Amino acid sequence: MKNLLMLLVVANILYYMWGRFVDEPEPTGVVVVDESDLGPPLNVSDVALAATSVDAALGTGKPSDLAALSGRSCVTLGPFKTNEDAEGALAEYEGQGMRASLRTTQGQVFVGHWVQIRNIPDRDTGNAILAQLREGGLGDAYLVPTDEEGLKISLGLFGEKSRAERIELQAKSLDLQPDITPRMRDATVFFVDIGLPPGKGAGAMIEKYGEENVLLRDQATCPRSN
Repeated sequence: MKNLLMLLVVANILYYMWGRFVDEPEPTGVVVVDESDLGPPLNVSDVALAATSVDAALGTGKPSDLAALSGRSCVTLGPFKTNEDAEGALAEYEGQGMRASLRTTQGQVFVGHWVQIRNIPDRDTGNAILAQLREGGLGDAYLVPTDEEGLKISLGLFGEKSRAERIELQAKSLDLQPDITPRMRDATVFFVDIGLPPGKGAGAMIEKYGEENVLLRDQATCPRSN
């Protein structure tokens, strides 16, 4: 009995010492902070102005940061070959309440799919191939001398690739080796830059003009401010 009493006393002493030297856990709960301790509220217009200033200082000319802050994104349509086509697109999207502007630059314009036979060694060989083509129903072929590639035979320039492929197959059936290349030329091209409203996508634009003629995200240029 005496030993049991001593054990209880020792246990109480150890418990008391444990409570003194063990750190109490941090209390959990909601911390109430005075609004005045947080400083002045953030003004989005000030941030947008700062982003514009940075763009101006760097000379980027692309207000991508400003567009992101205001919840808008930009789309560029083009290149258009004629000013009339670009003006039509500009009027269409301005009529829908979107901010848009017209931009011109020098660029490459697609002319057509060129079917040709390369590496003609001389005119005599070329004339013999032309006779072979005429007999096979391809009488519109003609010799083309070039500075870069020497003598070639042109089988035609086609806007539709399917027509170019038919001519290519017809020439191959005559044991010839034509190929199809895109023909380009330098020209003034036109772009329409559009600012999309929040929640507005570019799906209808892609469907109308084709994915290759709709530039999105970092490839797009935002419209100029009027």
